[in-house]
Amino acid sequence: MTTFTARRSKPELVVPARATPCEVKSLSDVDNQQDLRLYVTIVEFFRRRVPGVPEQTAASSIIKAALAEALVYYYPVAGRLRELPGGDKLVVDCTAEGVVFVEAHADVRLVELGVPLEPPYPCVDELLCDVGDVRAVVGKPLLYLQMTEFRCGGLAIALTMCHSIVDAFGKIQLLRCIIDLARGQEVPTILPSWERHLLMSSSEATSESYQVDNDATSPPAHAQLVTLEGMVTRSFLFGPREISVLRGALPERLARSATLFELITAALWRCRTAALEYAPDERVFVAFVTNARRSWKRNPPLPAGFYGNALFGTVAEAAAGELCGGSFADAVELVREAKLRVTDEHVRSVLDIMARGKREVEVAMNRTFILSDITRCGDVSLDLGWAERVGGGVPMAGDIITRLSSVYMSCKDANGEERIMVPIVLPEHAMGIFASQLAVATKELARSSL
Repeated sequence: MTTFTARRSKPELVVPARATPCEVKSLSDVDNQQDLRLYVTIVEFFRRRVPGVPEQTAASSIIKAALAEALVYYYPVAGRLRELPGGDKLVVDCTAEGVVFVEAHADVRLVELGVPLEPPYPCVDELLCDVGDVRAVVGKPLLYLQMTEFRCGGLAIALTMCHSIVDAFGKIQLLRCIIDLARGQEVPTILPSWERHLLMSSSEATSESYQVDNDATSPPAHAQLVTLEGMVTRSFLFGPREISVLRGALPERLARSATLFELITAALWRCRTAALEYAPDERVFVAFVTNARRSWKRNPPLPAGFYGNALFGTVAEAAAGELCGGSFADAVELVREAKLRVTDEHVRSVLDIMARGKREVEVAMNRTFILSDITRCGDVSLDLGWAERVGGGVPMAGDIITRLSSVYMSCKDANGEERIMVPIVLPEHAMGIFASQLAVATKELARSSL
């Protein structure tokens, strides 16, 4: 594996390019979840085009100037979080104190990091700013951006942001704004919208909780799944051939309607469960989030430029023996049912739960496959003009839950074809079983066994 040490500049604060409102912004009940009080990262890689940026204009100067301009539109990001009395609610003081920018150089070529680029990226920590304690968010910069230039002229742009003010879609929206401005646009393609009051609890909300039995009295089977010790990471690619095989394993009605997410999730959940060799009667779960930006039916809807947290969790569950011994169609139906459970009524109930400081979903970590899907975040269309995106997404860095979770990301394989990439983290002995199970599940010869 390629190794390198980045030569970093001294971190500097970048403030908005022009005067911005000095005010206090409230967060939504979704934003205010305790579990979101941490920093999370995305990394996007760009290959320099020929002739590229004029030599007299350094890429770092272009990105830094675009960042300062972007903060005029996203001025709350240049502020600081403050805790209200009681400690369960946060607000943003829009003080224009700025965000952290670091310029770095790495003496390797972008292609040496791998094709396709797969997390965990080589020496990933060299591409990221040091934010200190990732769960300390009050009074700190809300964004840390490191731009690393490779020997070939390629770039890595890493945004580490406080999750309390943005989700994955919001981070990509902000990065798109920076890139639009770095490309020379006068205004960003999408104008931001705060509107956090739309995701606040109302008197109409019910108090019903959506939780999964944590089975706290049972022995901590597979406890190694809540530690990184002995774990290995491997990424798996899904393209048209694999999807066609999975779809062909379903009855015609379900095959026509099943989404890519449902197909891939059902296959991974079954293979992972088999690889970890749970007892047949053990309950196993797959937990994921759905995006209210697309499913929200209330009036007014969430505006197009909304960049706050708008993701709501849901869980599918089954006995391990039934999941692995049943049909692939059964697993797809379980995933679909979990998705459909996130109705407007459910969202209103969840907002009420969050407003009271309770968790949206409780799961047994040692028996839960946690995943998210950012293939629709729009990062594949990021383009600097003088540099084109060649890969990126979530680098699987940060707290332990972030490192253990799987994220569906868009990428291009060695032939330049679009694929969905899914990094999987498992104990080493289980990874071999998982890979074999998945290889069988995505081959033509295995259709009848699914």
